Amino acid sequence: MRPADGRTSIRRQPRRQYDGDKAMTKDTPRTAPDPLALALDLKARREPFAIATVIETRGSTSARLSAKAIFDREGGVVSGWVGGGCAESTVAHAAIECIESGEPQIIDIDLDDEVLGAGMPCGGAMRVYVEPVLPQPILWVLGHGRVAETLSQLGALMGFEIVVDDPMADAARFPDAARILTDDPDYAALTPSQDDFVVVATQHRGDHQSMQQVLKSKVRYVALIASRKRTGLVLDYLRAEGFDREALACVRAPAGLDLNARTPEEIALSVIGEIVMERRGGTGMAASRKRATAVQPPTMKVVRS
Repeated sequence: MRPADGRTSIRRQPRRQYDGDKAMTKDTPRTAPDPLALALDLKARREPFAIATVIETRGSTSARLSAKAIFDREGGVVSGWVGGGCAESTVAHAAIECIESGEPQIIDIDLDDEVLGAGMPCGGAMRVYVEPVLPQPILWVLGHGRVAETLSQLGALMGFEIVVDDPMADAARFPDAARILTDDPDYAALTPSQDDFVVVATQHRGDHQSMQQVLKSKVRYVALIASRKRTGLVLDYLRAEGFDREALACVRAPAGLDLNARTPEEIALSVIGEIVMERRGGTGMAASRKRATAVQPPTMKVVRS
């Protein structure tokens, strides 16, 4: 249900217990670690969260300037404090929206209006900056040749966490990879999320098997780098295995943007270009050919409570 202001309705969440081995739970609350230290740990665990910071106060407020709190994807407070009651609920709404959209917000909270504001007339107001912290998307690279090596290099430059899954991958040739899987013959470790990207550049070795494993996931982009004949054979195999048109819609074959690429490096560039286009919602069209539009300065959403 959505209230009249259009925000997602959420229940007041209990303060989470944080356990270094179990991450966030709903057990009996206890004293949590410092929000900034916890943020580093959650980031390492690839847990999405939002950091809320009080950046301005006026009059009487329950939270002080620079006070911080961490909210999880459900709007629960994991650690810290930015005010109680409905002020916390207002920030929780924004945290959920920020995690979903990936964009920060600034919230103005009126603490002096019992009807229209935060519901607790303290006589003041405060402004809170809410910033989402999302896991880096993973670029799964299957292959060990020059195309795979260049994909790893370019992908890391584009801000992806690189995972290479190939029995012949040499760590020395993939210095940017966060993980290299060389003992995964049945691709059981190939488990991309829907926000990840997969490139199959195995030079025909096990490409049909790896594609079969990938398509069991919710990933939305799979690039198959192969000859036209090999691509046809792989797609026919997948259809015979029961993957319909909808399941194959995420497959890009031929892969990459049309750069008339010839060298392995150019092929990798065209694929990375397509991945960035998909991630950022681009068109792939030359910027000089796009219809001229007024350039607007970047804005930040401000929500007034």
